[in-house]
Amino acid sequence: MKQESPIKRRKSRQIHVGRVPVGGDAPISVQSMTNTETCDVAATVAQVRAISEAGADIVRVSVPSMEAAEAFRDIRAQVDVPLVADIHFDHKIALKVAEYGVDCLRINPGNIGREEKVREVIAACKDRQIPIRIGVNAGSLGKELLRKYPEPTAEALVESALRNVDILDRHDFQDFKVSVKASEVFMATAAYRSLAEQIEQPLHLGITEAGGLRGGTVKSAVGLGGLLMDGIGDTIRISLAADPVEEVKVGFEILKSLKLRTNGINFIACPSCSRQNFDVIGTMNELERRLEDVRTPMDVAVIGCIVNGPGEAREADVGLTGATPNNLIYLAGEADHKVSNQDFVDHLESVIRDRAERLASERAAAEEQIILRSP
Repeated sequence: MKQESPIKRRKSRQIHVGRVPVGGDAPISVQSMTNTETCDVAATVAQVRAISEAGADIVRVSVPSMEAAEAFRDIRAQVDVPLVADIHFDHKIALKVAEYGVDCLRINPGNIGREEKVREVIAACKDRQIPIRIGVNAGSLGKELLRKYPEPTAEALVESALRNVDILDRHDFQDFKVSVKASEVFMATAAYRSLAEQIEQPLHLGITEAGGLRGGTVKSAVGLGGLLMDGIGDTIRISLAADPVEEVKVGFEILKSLKLRTNGINFIACPSCSRQNFDVIGTMNELERRLEDVRTPMDVAVIGCIVNGPGEAREADVGLTGATPNNLIYLAGEADHKVSNQDFVDHLESVIRDRAERLASERAAAEEQIILRSP
């Protein structure tokens, strides 16, 4: 039986990044960031679309120059997903992308410079209802903090964040979210836990510069998983030295494992052993590749033998249990039909897609009934 997540989330003030609510009772959003040269509009648009198609709710784009700001205008015109502009130091760039329709600014007020510059940026954000992300990173703490703290610490990250929060508070601006990222898991998690007790705004989670695909995935899952289980976190970005699309996939897998978000298929698969009646690993690799486009939340169990197979299959929307002489397919918890090993991946893909379409139709009909019954 499917269960709701037992996690009790921290209550935070809700902001909106374009059409995406962040914080409050909104689902935890998944973000990624382009790694193309922003001035290469075609390449950046293609990557934004790929990230969005993978399921990302929000995409961040680096805007380091006025030339990049002009490119951002063209990018904004060609994509629908909410965009965050990553800006450092130059308030004129922030004002320009605000004019061009940015959905959120990632800019630290303390780095902008004189008070009038800060005031200009905040006024533009208020006027256009653009939230700000305060982004603190262990690798770029200010000189004053590094004199106070000999090396980056969780306390230094939090103090840096609160200094920026104070600036926004002075200007009566509350629509912001905060991140306190470090590549060291214990430092990052300690900083987030401390900050969660001191502000009401949403928290953007990430283990920065986590590493390559395998190592970075593990480090992010450990760090973010612990925070999310404590109810901390309103939006996440998995920082990998890999294709940004992989960041989105990993982000959703972390959220799915904690029952905090559904996006596509949740596979239950055995690691395989000598009891298997078909090639479990090969089957899983092929199914994951073929079914990446399915967005309907559903459980699919792929178990190689008859020992654990029936139990897992009965709890899934679609289940495959290895058996002799033919494998057994379950639908909605009931044994439905048998299939031989010959070309059974094609058959299983078809069964899963059919089931996904039926579930999507049933959920749409149920939602329509709720709307009709609403006063």
